Amino acid sequence: MKLSLVFPPILGLLFLSCLASATNSHQNTFIHCLVNHSQPSHPITSSIFTPNNSSFSSVLNDYVRNLRFNTSTTRKPYLIITALHVSHIQASIICAKQHNLQMKIRSGGHDYEGVSYVAEVPFFILDMFNLRSIQVDVENETAWVQTGAQLGELYYRINEKSKVHGFPAGVCPTVGVGGHLSGGGYGNMMRKYGLSVDNIIDAQIIDVNGRLLDRKSMGEDLFWAIKGGGGASFGVVLSYKIKLVKVPKIVTVFQIRKTLDQNASDIVYNWQHVAPTIDNDLFIRLIIDVVNVTQNATNNGAKTIRATFISLFLGDSKTLVSLMNEKFPQLGLKESDCIETSWLQSVLFWTNIDITTPVEILLNRKPQSLVNYLKRKSDYVKEPISSKGLEGIWKKMIELEDAILYFNPYGGKMAEISSTDTPFPHRAGNLWKVQYQANWNKAGKDVADHYIGLTRKLHRYMTPFVSKNPREAFFNYKDLDLGINHNGKNSYAEGRVYGVEYFKDNFDRLVEIKTKVDPDNFFRNEQSIPTLPHRKN
Repeated sequence: MKLSLVFPPILGLLFLSCLASATNSHQNTFIHCLVNHSQPSHPITSSIFTPNNSSFSSVLNDYVRNLRFNTSTTRKPYLIITALHVSHIQASIICAKQHNLQMKIRSGGHDYEGVSYVAEVPFFILDMFNLRSIQVDVENETAWVQTGAQLGELYYRINEKSKVHGFPAGVCPTVGVGGHLSGGGYGNMMRKYGLSVDNIIDAQIIDVNGRLLDRKSMGEDLFWAIKGGGGASFGVVLSYKIKLVKVPKIVTVFQIRKTLDQNASDIVYNWQHVAPTIDNDLFIRLIIDVVNVTQNATNNGAKTIRATFISLFLGDSKTLVSLMNEKFPQLGLKESDCIETSWLQSVLFWTNIDITTPVEILLNRKPQSLVNYLKRKSDYVKEPISSKGLEGIWKKMIELEDAILYFNPYGGKMAEISSTDTPFPHRAGNLWKVQYQANWNKAGKDVADHYIGLTRKLHRYMTPFVSKNPREAFFNYKDLDLGINHNGKNSYAEGRVYGVEYFKDNFDRLVEIKTKVDPDNFFRNEQSIPTLPHRKN
């Protein structure tokens, strides 16, 4: 027994001695602190990666999902801690406070602005990818899922235990559970079951004092805050207990594309009246992009608008076609357009993976498509857009050419849940959410400025058609154009600018909770929840 207690610290000292010649004394001191505060039964040394480690770059880059934040000039972390045990998280918090280092918490790396893995000040990454256990309890229709797991893994493990259960979260299988759930992530069952956060019933979090808390011990205020207010402002969320939802054995999916000469304008006009009000079992996403007109003698190189309707229906194709013929005949859906499949395989369809692919592909933690440079923005629409308004949007998009719009319909369960039930406030009164996209695959500041500029120009053009006072935005579509918090003496004023757009009136409650649980603002980033101004930041 004595050997088991003494041996890990010896390993830690050997580890330190190997690093001594390659790292500066401050780094060694920080690592020494980590080793001293980790449990002998769970040594932290194998979880620490410094820039001198041959695996450092691969560990850093494996979960970078936006190449804008992986350039030669991007500030790199001081080190990366790939936590294997809760004690590693506790040691990271304690030592970061002692050494005044900023800690960035990463689960899947899908933060659109790279906030989980870049900073303008010296920082380190607490990477959660090793903490990804999933325990499904079909009898009680619940599951515990650690925040380092990805959505594809969660869906696969649920399906392993039950073919008639699922979870209403995102359609991208490599998105990390931690950021997705804590920020109010949504999916194509939200009109039926609400958001992911509407189906969380417990959680585990490590607070600023290193305590491991569950819902009972953290209290209802903090539990409320980490269900849509962004967990990284309040602590390190280790796991969530979620409520599983019922799905039929057979669901139906379809994708239909229409261009302007195929009556896309009229179909889109009708979509906005139908999609938020139709049966809650049906979700119809609309994607608008610019494509080439079919080449011919008179239209060589001309551009047009393409509208893509992609859908999930919790039922069979015959029922779906009957419903669509009654409510949305303009689309002209036929049974031959539909694919009947399982709920799990529908995830493949929505991710543009061949639906016949073995579902084990959902366990692959690397994205199936190439990681690109990207920019995202968001908006909310509360009133239908006139035909003339749509025509103006088409004209602007053709002018910009490479900007894309995603429209995600609300209504259903989303309109039934109070705007204060969780920090996510965008409920009744919203017809759909807009996502602005630009994607590119060439490096360089000029190229990036061009594509980022496209999203800003389209966002500006859309001003008359979207919410006002405030102009609402979705927290999980992180957008630093809305404001950046430098976490200094003006932290509250800076935070309020973007905070009200993301959280509306819920921002004030989030600030009060933040001030109570993290008064010195240890858990901070470029768009975190600030403390009240009379408290020290």
